[in-house]
Amino acid sequence: MANRNLLLIFVIVSFFVYSSLSQPLKTTCNGVFLSYNYTGGYPIPPTDPTNQPYRFESTVTVLNNGRDELKSWSVFVGFQNNEVLVSATNALLADGRSLPAFVGNGTVLVGSSNTDLKSAIETAGDLTQMEVIIQVVGTRFGNRNGTLDAPLPLNLTLANDGYSCPSPTRQGNELQLCCTRDLNAPSNITLENFQPRKDGDLIIMYDIIRTYETDYWAQVSISNHNPLGRLDNWKLSWDWTRGEFIYAMKGAYPSVVDTTGCVFGPQGQHYKEMDFSQALNCARSPTIVDLPPTRANDTQIGLIPFCCRNGTILPPNMDPSKSLSAFQMQVFKMPPDLNRTEFFPPLNWKINGTFSSNFQCGPPVQVSPSQYPDPTGLPSRTEAVASWQVACNITRFTEEPPKCCVSFSSFFNDSVVPCSTCACGCNNPSQTCNANEPALLLPSESLLVPFENRTAEALKWAELKRRDVRNPLPCGDNCGVSINWHLLSDYRDGWTARITLFNWGDTDFANWVAAVQLDKAGPGFEKAYSFNGSVLPNSSNIIFMQGLPDFNYLVAEMDGANPRKDPRVPGTQQSVLSFTKKKTPGIDVADGDGFPMRVFFNGEECALPTIRPTNNGRKAIATNSAFSSLLVLALFLMYW
Repeated sequence: MANRNLLLIFVIVSFFVYSSLSQPLKTTCNGVFLSYNYTGGYPIPPTDPTNQPYRFESTVTVLNNGRDELKSWSVFVGFQNNEVLVSATNALLADGRSLPAFVGNGTVLVGSSNTDLKSAIETAGDLTQMEVIIQVVGTRFGNRNGTLDAPLPLNLTLANDGYSCPSPTRQGNELQLCCTRDLNAPSNITLENFQPRKDGDLIIMYDIIRTYETDYWAQVSISNHNPLGRLDNWKLSWDWTRGEFIYAMKGAYPSVVDTTGCVFGPQGQHYKEMDFSQALNCARSPTIVDLPPTRANDTQIGLIPFCCRNGTILPPNMDPSKSLSAFQMQVFKMPPDLNRTEFFPPLNWKINGTFSSNFQCGPPVQVSPSQYPDPTGLPSRTEAVASWQVACNITRFTEEPPKCCVSFSSFFNDSVVPCSTCACGCNNPSQTCNANEPALLLPSESLLVPFENRTAEALKWAELKRRDVRNPLPCGDNCGVSINWHLLSDYRDGWTARITLFNWGDTDFANWVAAVQLDKAGPGFEKAYSFNGSVLPNSSNIIFMQGLPDFNYLVAEMDGANPRKDPRVPGTQQSVLSFTKKKTPGIDVADGDGFPMRVFFNGEECALPTIRPTNNGRKAIATNSAFSSLLVLALFLMYW
């Protein structure tokens, strides 16, 4: 009898254990359930036995089975087969790129329309509010003879803060995992139930400041948080997703004023009494530009703090008051969003400028409402109705050439190492130049001569120094801005360098900034004599420089004194920098420590030469002094 009871207990326990094990993870997960299910694919042209392209179709599922609402869900998919993502329903790439996009190193997906997933508790188990299903279509590459019949990502995980995720498990053609709240991890939910504000090189705020049944006023602010980065002539764009259109603006303007999309679209059908000739833009992806300073006090489109600067946003340590740009716009909505509490911020934010870095912007994330000083001057603050933050970071693509370059020279060598061949790209190397040959060393006076006029001097210098010259000669550097770094002196207690900026382009640079990174010598920096120079805050090795008042313009290239026979001359700015050796014991200036490891102009990193001047026996001091003064004298005579 006892054995029979034991057997019955064993059967009952086994049944419950089997039942719990047999239940799918999707129903047993008490956190956020994630899955990636490969649903099919087939080979596509062209035929390539070694690296065949395939179409793949998959489904990514995010289900919130936890107690807390999942704000701004974010999922990392670790693609591994050189995938190109072509489409993804209900999702966007977190880095702001448009599809199709290369995702072979993995990518983060975020919500497009359904960004927040509520819990079952607050929705009574309504899956439409708890779950998002993403249909993914793309192209992968692989060998026909490989094992890629059911290609799955290398990894799958929740990218939100405050969650702990195990490694995914494979069930046939599907990866699954359950992420749970981790009390020791940073929380992504604040007391106000908003996302925390993030850091970025550039922060864009989208603040609703006034709201009505059919429309609202939004303030868009762009703030620069990168100590070296800047924007000139910024252009800002985004995508409307709910049929919105811009009726009026203050502080900025659309690059194209066009309302035909509204007149012939659903907006015209809904707003039948509206005079669309007074509206500004009905494009799904408008482009916005800043206003010139002359419109700052315009009562119709100006009078907005931090507006109207021709799109210039300076680094914060240069001038905090000029590191921000702002404008306001009146946005009309479309059904079913016609009430004063329905807001959908635009998506796919993009920003760029002339001679400025590339920025990749993430999705808008709702944060606590922004606060502004009271516009009437009262000692109070006005709070926005709702606020979203877009964090943008500088991204330098490997295939994109630099916009500036650096040459090296020194007191112990009378040859200048110029900017490298094709330092800023060679669009069309021909038989007249060789893009693979190193640049010819130059005499110092050649730095003031455009590349197309240097050939004779370079050949004479090569003959004098008995150096071989290849035919065809190397191509030019093709850089609009070049910077010469010259070691001026080296003595027992310190040393000096001279930096010269050359503008070979057609555009003046107002309020220019430059920076050099000297890994070993930076702590010894003392003074810049003709520039405003200082060590960058929170850094010991980056020297930040800008023009002094009335000398902060780097003018464009101009005609020589006699345009008929003299070559054009670049705009220039120059200063000497002094260093002490007391804070840098053991430094060897001539052996390389006196040359910068990185150089920046207006936030752009410049191309450096591949070699430095050699120190094969230092010359007499008199010779060094004469050589180091040659460029200064040439600059003086040029502007006399």
